[in-house]
Amino acid sequence: MQDKIDLVMDYPANIAAALLANTIDIGLVPVAILPEMDAYYIVGNHCIAADRAVASVCLFSEVPLEKIETVILDYQSRTSVRLAQLLMKEHWKISPVFQHAGADFRDLISGTTAAVVIGDRALEQRRISTYSYDLAGAWKEMTGLPFVFAAWISNKPLSPEFINAFNTANEFGLSQLDTIVQLNPYSVFDLQAYYTNNISFRLDDQKMLGLELFLQKISQPAPLQVV
Repeated sequence: MQDKIDLVMDYPANIAAALLANTIDIGLVPVAILPEMDAYYIVGNHCIAADRAVASVCLFSEVPLEKIETVILDYQSRTSVRLAQLLMKEHWKISPVFQHAGADFRDLISGTTAAVVIGDRALEQRRISTYSYDLAGAWKEMTGLPFVFAAWISNKPLSPEFINAFNTANEFGLSQLDTIVQLNPYSVFDLQAYYTNNISFRLDDQKMLGLELFLQKISQPAPLQVV
Protein backbone atom coordinates (compact mmCIF):
# COMPACT_ATOMS: atom_id res chain seq x y z
CA MET A 1 0.00 0.00 0.00
CA GLN A 2 2.84 2.41 0.80
CA ASP A 3 4.01 2.48 -2.81
CA LYS A 4 0.55 3.64 -3.94
CA ILE A 5 0.24 6.76 -1.79
CA ASP A 6 2.06 9.90 -0.67
CA LEU A 7 1.07 10.39 2.96
CA VAL A 8 0.37 13.91 4.29
CA MET A 9 -0.30 14.53 7.98
CA ASP A 10 -1.97 17.70 9.31
CA TYR A 11 -4.85 19.02 11.41
CA PRO A 12 -8.28 17.74 10.25
CA ALA A 13 -9.34 21.23 9.12
CA ASN A 14 -6.20 21.59 6.98
CA ILE A 15 -6.67 18.18 5.39
CA ALA A 16 -10.26 19.16 4.62
CA ALA A 17 -9.10 22.38 2.95
CA ALA A 18 -6.62 20.43 0.83
CA LEU A 19 -9.32 18.00 -0.29
CA LEU A 20 -11.67 20.87 -1.17
CA ALA A 21 -8.86 22.50 -3.16
CA ASN A 22 -8.13 19.20 -4.97
CA THR A 23 -4.51 19.24 -3.84
CA ILE A 24 -5.01 15.77 -2.35
CA ASP A 25 -7.15 12.91 -3.68
CA ILE A 26 -8.31 11.30 -0.46
CA GLY A 27 -8.32 12.35 3.16
CA LEU A 28 -9.59 11.46 6.61
CA VAL A 29 -11.65 14.63 6.87
CA PRO A 30 -14.32 16.16 9.12
CA VAL A 31 -17.65 15.15 7.61
CA ALA A 32 -19.01 18.71 7.89
CA ILE A 33 -17.19 19.57 4.65
CA LEU A 34 -19.17 17.08 2.55
CA PRO A 35 -21.99 19.50 1.57
CA GLU A 36 -19.30 21.82 0.13
CA MET A 37 -17.89 19.22 -2.25
CA ASP A 38 -19.03 19.02 -5.87
CA ALA A 39 -18.77 15.23 -5.64
CA TYR A 40 -17.47 12.96 -2.91
CA TYR A 41 -16.95 9.26 -2.36
CA ILE A 42 -16.78 7.50 0.99
CA VAL A 43 -13.74 5.23 0.76
CA GLY A 44 -13.58 1.93 2.59
CA ASN A 45 -15.15 0.68 5.79
CA HIS A 46 -13.42 2.82 8.40
CA CYS A 47 -14.00 6.16 10.10
CA ILE A 48 -13.56 8.02 13.37
CA ALA A 49 -16.81 7.78 15.28
CA ALA A 50 -18.31 7.24 18.71
CA ASP A 51 -21.35 5.32 19.89
CA ARG A 52 -21.09 6.77 23.40
CA ALA A 53 -19.09 9.49 25.14
CA VAL A 54 -15.97 10.13 23.06
CA ALA A 55 -14.03 11.97 25.80
CA SER A 56 -11.89 13.98 23.37
CA VAL A 57 -14.58 16.31 21.95
CA CYS A 58 -16.28 18.32 24.68
CA LEU A 59 -17.74 21.64 25.72
CA PHE A 60 -15.89 22.85 28.81
CA SER A 61 -17.03 25.54 31.20
CA GLU A 62 -16.85 26.80 34.77
CA VAL A 63 -20.63 27.18 34.99
CA PRO A 64 -23.63 24.94 34.13
CA LEU A 65 -24.98 24.96 30.58
CA GLU A 66 -27.82 27.38 31.29
CA LYS A 67 -25.37 30.03 32.53
CA ILE A 68 -23.02 29.93 29.52
CA GLU A 69 -23.06 33.20 27.56
CA THR A 70 -20.10 32.83 25.17
CA VAL A 71 -18.59 29.74 23.49
CA ILE A 72 -15.15 29.75 21.88
CA LEU A 73 -14.90 27.36 18.93
CA ASP A 74 -11.85 25.12 18.44
CA TYR A 75 -10.21 25.83 15.08
CA GLN A 76 -9.07 22.26 14.47
CA SER A 77 -12.33 20.58 13.41
CA ARG A 78 -15.35 22.06 11.67
CA THR A 79 -17.45 18.96 12.37
CA SER A 80 -17.08 19.35 16.13
CA VAL A 81 -18.00 23.02 15.85
CA ARG A 82 -21.16 22.33 13.85
CA LEU A 83 -22.11 19.49 16.18
CA ALA A 84 -21.73 21.81 19.17
CA GLN A 85 -23.93 24.42 17.48
CA LEU A 86 -26.62 21.85 16.77
CA LEU A 87 -26.59 20.47 20.29
CA MET A 88 -26.83 23.92 21.85
CA LYS A 89 -29.81 24.80 19.70
CA GLU A 90 -31.72 21.51 19.54
CA HIS A 91 -30.66 19.52 22.61
CA TRP A 92 -29.46 21.85 25.34
CA LYS A 93 -31.67 24.78 24.26
CA ILE A 94 -29.14 27.52 24.94
CA SER A 95 -28.22 30.51 22.77
CA PRO A 96 -24.68 31.71 23.48
CA VAL A 97 -22.60 33.94 21.24
CA PHE A 98 -19.86 32.04 19.39
CA GLN A 99 -16.30 33.26 18.97
CA HIS A 100 -13.53 31.84 16.79
CA ALA A 101 -10.59 30.51 18.79
CA GLY A 102 -7.01 31.67 18.81
CA ALA A 103 -4.01 29.48 19.58
CA ASP A 104 -4.24 29.68 23.39
CA PHE A 105 -8.00 29.88 23.76
CA ARG A 106 -8.26 27.39 26.63
CA ASP A 107 -6.94 30.10 28.95
CA LEU A 108 -10.15 32.03 28.26
CA ILE A 109 -12.45 29.36 29.74
CA SER A 110 -13.64 31.32 32.73
CA GLY A 111 -16.82 32.72 34.20
CA THR A 112 -19.63 32.43 31.63
CA THR A 113 -17.21 31.82 28.73
CA ALA A 114 -16.97 28.18 27.65
CA ALA A 115 -15.11 26.49 24.81
CA VAL A 116 -15.37 23.53 22.45
CA VAL A 117 -12.06 21.67 22.69
CA ILE A 118 -10.98 18.57 20.75
CA GLY A 119 -8.16 16.05 20.75
CA ASP A 120 -5.34 15.77 23.28
CA ARG A 121 -6.15 19.22 24.61
CA ALA A 122 -9.67 18.06 25.46
CA LEU A 123 -8.33 15.06 27.35
CA GLU A 124 -6.13 17.45 29.32
CA GLN A 125 -8.96 19.94 29.86
CA ARG A 126 -11.09 17.25 31.50
CA ARG A 127 -8.76 17.52 34.50
CA ILE A 128 -9.10 21.30 34.67
CA SER A 129 -12.64 22.46 33.96
CA THR A 130 -15.47 22.21 36.46
CA TYR A 131 -18.01 21.15 33.81
CA SER A 132 -17.46 18.89 30.81
CA TYR A 133 -20.19 18.13 28.25
CA ASP A 134 -19.33 15.33 25.85
CA LEU A 135 -20.59 16.10 22.33
CA ALA A 136 -20.83 12.52 21.07
CA GLY A 137 -22.63 11.44 24.22
CA ALA A 138 -25.11 14.29 23.84
CA TRP A 139 -25.70 13.42 20.17
CA LYS A 140 -26.47 9.83 21.18
CA GLU A 141 -28.91 11.10 23.81
CA MET A 142 -30.62 13.35 21.25
CA THR A 143 -30.79 10.96 18.27
CA GLY A 144 -30.13 7.43 19.52
CA LEU A 145 -27.43 7.12 16.84
CA PRO A 146 -23.62 7.05 16.77
CA PHE A 147 -21.78 10.14 15.61
CA VAL A 148 -19.24 10.09 12.78
CA PHE A 149 -16.60 12.79 13.22
CA ALA A 150 -14.46 11.97 10.20
CA ALA A 151 -14.42 9.54 7.29
CA TRP A 152 -12.08 8.66 4.46
CA ILE A 153 -13.34 10.75 1.55
CA SER A 154 -12.10 11.05 -2.02
CA ASN A 155 -13.02 13.64 -4.63
CA LYS A 156 -12.94 11.09 -7.46
CA PRO A 157 -13.85 7.42 -7.93
CA LEU A 158 -11.17 4.95 -6.86
CA SER A 159 -10.64 1.44 -8.15
CA PRO A 160 -12.02 -1.56 -6.24
CA GLU A 161 -8.47 -2.91 -6.05
CA PHE A 162 -7.27 0.23 -4.26
CA ILE A 163 -10.23 0.24 -1.89
CA ASN A 164 -9.70 -3.42 -0.96
CA ALA A 165 -6.02 -2.77 -0.28
CA PHE A 166 -6.96 0.35 1.69
CA ASN A 167 -9.39 -1.60 3.87
CA THR A 168 -6.75 -4.26 4.51
CA ALA A 169 -4.22 -1.62 5.54
CA ASN A 170 -6.68 0.00 7.96
CA GLU A 171 -7.59 -3.36 9.48
CA PHE A 172 -3.91 -4.12 10.00
CA GLY A 173 -3.48 -0.81 11.79
CA LEU A 174 -6.40 -1.58 14.10
CA SER A 175 -4.91 -4.97 14.90
CA GLN A 176 -1.83 -3.17 16.26
CA LEU A 177 -3.60 -0.99 18.82
CA ASP A 178 -2.02 -2.73 21.80
CA THR A 179 1.45 -2.15 20.38
CA ILE A 180 0.65 1.46 19.48
CA VAL A 181 -0.52 2.18 23.03
CA GLN A 182 2.60 0.60 24.51
CA LEU A 183 4.87 2.66 22.27
CA ASN A 184 3.09 5.93 23.09
CA PRO A 185 2.76 6.25 26.87
CA TYR A 186 0.25 8.91 27.86
CA SER A 187 -0.41 9.73 31.50
CA VAL A 188 -3.39 12.02 30.93
CA PHE A 189 -5.90 9.38 29.76
CA ASP A 190 -6.07 5.60 29.39
CA LEU A 191 -5.38 5.20 25.67
CA GLN A 192 -6.27 1.52 25.65
CA ALA A 193 -9.75 2.41 26.88
CA TYR A 194 -9.94 5.40 24.57
CA TYR A 195 -9.17 3.44 21.38
CA THR A 196 -11.35 0.47 22.27
CA ASN A 197 -14.30 2.05 24.14
CA ASN A 198 -14.56 5.75 23.32
CA ILE A 199 -13.59 5.66 19.64
CA SER A 200 -15.23 3.36 17.10
CA PHE A 201 -13.42 2.88 13.80
CA ARG A 202 -15.73 0.76 11.63
CA LEU A 203 -18.30 2.46 9.43
CA ASP A 204 -21.43 0.32 9.84
CA ASP A 205 -25.10 0.87 8.98
CA GLN A 206 -25.94 2.68 12.24
CA LYS A 207 -23.05 5.08 11.77
CA MET A 208 -24.19 5.77 8.21
CA LEU A 209 -27.63 6.66 9.55
CA GLY A 210 -26.06 9.01 12.08
CA LEU A 211 -23.91 10.57 9.36
CA GLU A 212 -26.89 11.06 7.04
CA LEU A 213 -28.89 12.73 9.83
CA PHE A 214 -26.04 15.08 10.69
CA LEU A 215 -25.54 16.07 7.04
CA GLN A 216 -29.27 16.71 6.74
CA LYS A 217 -29.20 18.99 9.76
CA ILE A 218 -26.15 21.00 8.71
CA SER A 219 -27.63 21.65 5.27
CA GLN A 220 -29.63 24.32 7.09
CA PRO A 221 -28.06 27.71 7.89
CA ALA A 222 -25.66 27.94 10.83
CA PRO A 223 -27.95 28.11 13.88
CA LEU A 224 -26.30 30.79 15.97
CA GLN A 225 -24.29 33.99 15.69
CA VAL A 226 -20.51 33.79 15.34
CA VAL A 227 -18.48 36.92 16.07
